[in-house]
Amino acid sequence: MQPLLRPGDPPPFSVFNEQGRAPLLLLCDHASKAVPQALGDLGIPESELARHIGWDIGGLDAAIELSKVLDAPLVASGYSRLVIDCNRWPGGEGSTPEISDETVIPANQGLTREQVDARAEACFWPYHREVDRQLDAMTEGGRMVCLLVMHSFTPVMKGFVRPWHVGVLWNDDLRLPEPLLAELRRDPSLVVGDNEPYSARASYEYTLTAHARPRALPHCSLEVRQDLMGTPDDARAWGRRLAPAISASVKEALSQAEKASG
Repeated sequence: MQPLLRPGDPPPFSVFNEQGRAPLLLLCDHASKAVPQALGDLGIPESELARHIGWDIGGLDAAIELSKVLDAPLVASGYSRLVIDCNRWPGGEGSTPEISDETVIPANQGLTREQVDARAEACFWPYHREVDRQLDAMTEGGRMVCLLVMHSFTPVMKGFVRPWHVGVLWNDDLRLPEPLLAELRRDPSLVVGDNEPYSARASYEYTLTAHARPRALPHCSLEVRQDLMGTPDDARAWGRRLAPAISASVKEALSQAEKASG
């Protein structure tokens, strides 16, 4: 089978501040709304791709700002979640959705296993192999680091107006999410979701499950509501706003990890 990506297609991932010294790896699973040339426009207009179904609006700009302020490396995905979702098990629930938030995706109808595998090999696995490469380098010599995935969420879903400004998503490792929730709640103007509007305990969750849990790294995802990050300037401002809470939480999480290992 011919490779999916052609000359002129964007790379499947990007790395920012690779030499960052912070004991933290930042990720952005839904950083782009790009589609490989071979898949055309997926059968939907650009206006649909630009919605939340195509990518996490504001997520990459906020993550890049966090990378700069915290001096932390960042790995970002290169293709739309409608091509293949980098936070879903390839071929599993939500991986290549036929319908997303009531929008039919013609190019995703009735995909064969071979077609899904081709998308995964082109756009999914390179990103996740790079995440592993970064973590291998950062943890060399037994160094402990944290993993944080940056996401954004819609203000309304299926008629429900979501009240949260930010949400911390986690499974059963409290070392990073517990101090992060506490730090964020110091700001009385923020409505902070605890595993809201989504949960990292969902069966489809891939990134944290595949990378942080096997390595026993403190980890969580952080969600920011998209209407608060609708412009690059606003998204970067949120990166700066969140940085102190994340920095303090990483320090606390690594302190806990050190005590537990000692």
